[in-house]
Amino acid sequence: MNEFLTLMKSELVLTGIIFLLLFIKIGKGMKNESLLSLIQLLLLLNFIFSFFFNKEGNLFGDMFYTTPLIAFQKSILNLGVYLISLLCSDWLKKTQHLPEFFLLMLSALLGMFLMISSGNLLIFYLSLELATIPVAAMANFDLERKRSSEGAMKMILSSAFSSGILLFGISLIYGSTGSISLPAISQLLNGSPLQILAFVFVFTAFAFKLSIVPFHLWTADVYEGSPIAVTSFLSVISKGAVAFIFITVLYKVFTPMLEIWYWMIVILAIATMVIGNLFALRQQNIKRFLAFSSIAQVGFILVGISNADYLGIASVVYFVLIYVFSNLAAFGVAAVIAEKTGKENIDDYKGLYKTNPFLTWIMALALFSLAGIPPTAGFFGKLFLLTAGGARAEYWFILVAALNMIISLYYYLRVVRAMFMDKNDNPVEPVKTAPVVKMALIICGGGIVLVGLLSWIFEYIKTLQY
Repeated sequence: MNEFLTLMKSELVLTGIIFLLLFIKIGKGMKNESLLSLIQLLLLLNFIFSFFFNKEGNLFGDMFYTTPLIAFQKSILNLGVYLISLLCSDWLKKTQHLPEFFLLMLSALLGMFLMISSGNLLIFYLSLELATIPVAAMANFDLERKRSSEGAMKMILSSAFSSGILLFGISLIYGSTGSISLPAISQLLNGSPLQILAFVFVFTAFAFKLSIVPFHLWTADVYEGSPIAVTSFLSVISKGAVAFIFITVLYKVFTPMLEIWYWMIVILAIATMVIGNLFALRQQNIKRFLAFSSIAQVGFILVGISNADYLGIASVVYFVLIYVFSNLAAFGVAAVIAEKTGKENIDDYKGLYKTNPFLTWIMALALFSLAGIPPTAGFFGKLFLLTAGGARAEYWFILVAALNMIISLYYYLRVVRAMFMDKNDNPVEPVKTAPVVKMALIICGGGIVLVGLLSWIFEYIKTLQY
């Protein structure tokens, strides 16, 4: 029992919070302000507790396992959810269904935790569905907006399609190996045509979830139609969790097919970076802009994954940590402005510095980090990804990635120029930022600077047992 409570502590704590919210909902209920404060406190305690009592082990006949690195990955996701609850406080206080929103979000997070710790294809598939279905409901949380319903429909259809592809790939793997245990499958793969086909189906399903080109077409519409709190969750938490399990599947299960999936990763990484950058150049809506920005960032994550060694794992985990701070800072500023003024276009951000200098500096810092400009953490994150990707001496691949970083500078700095230099006859009026939102933005800004400058963080990730 002690081992069960210790190894599954992250999942059990989340389950406890979910049940508490359920009891509050079916009981007398609470005012949104009081309930949100309680939820934020619980999420903070959950994040702090995630660093204690971590040990390696497995349960249920190797269906569930955890390691120090997996515990750290869950802590990153806990941090992201806590920051989202702070950054989107203004919108959350006004929503009529606050308990339902967090019930859905925490259920999806629970599914992601189980997915990361799954050692069996069955529990992996079930946890993936638990992580996906609530997010589709969250995407349609703005019930009065037609665009929100359209985004949710595209989310449901794409998720159902990718889940069907994944399930078919899993059935082919089981048919060719006779096992659904991830460690056992790695020993039974022989590179037969049927197994290669199964791998292609599994890879395609992950490509949908990560918005890898050409499986990215749902992303921008879902991001634009969803509330910014949901968009933030999709962009950061969902992408991070899928990236973590994607590494496990490639490195621990499909290692015998390394030469096949390496070139798939290289080709799709280039396509994802190029298409993401080119489409980001043309966007006017800030949420669509950040959607294609996140697609381009996934391309850089693929560069690190191509390493096929522990350096690739460490660089991706480190980059996801930086991405949590950078992307949530950008979405946090967008959420504040959208909630107070209803403006979401980049042209509306012209002259923002004159009326809202604090929000402008946070947004600029976030965009600098996403672009990989030193001394922000994004520079170090992309440096380690490129270093990991270049370990196989495919220098032309790293050159293409570096050129895409230069292209991304243009559209990131376009927003910075609009905020600091462009004139606007109807600028965004001064926005009063709530103290809790300002604190979250400062945390994100501090993370963008400190995670890069404190070199021991990356070294610590490299020491964690995988």
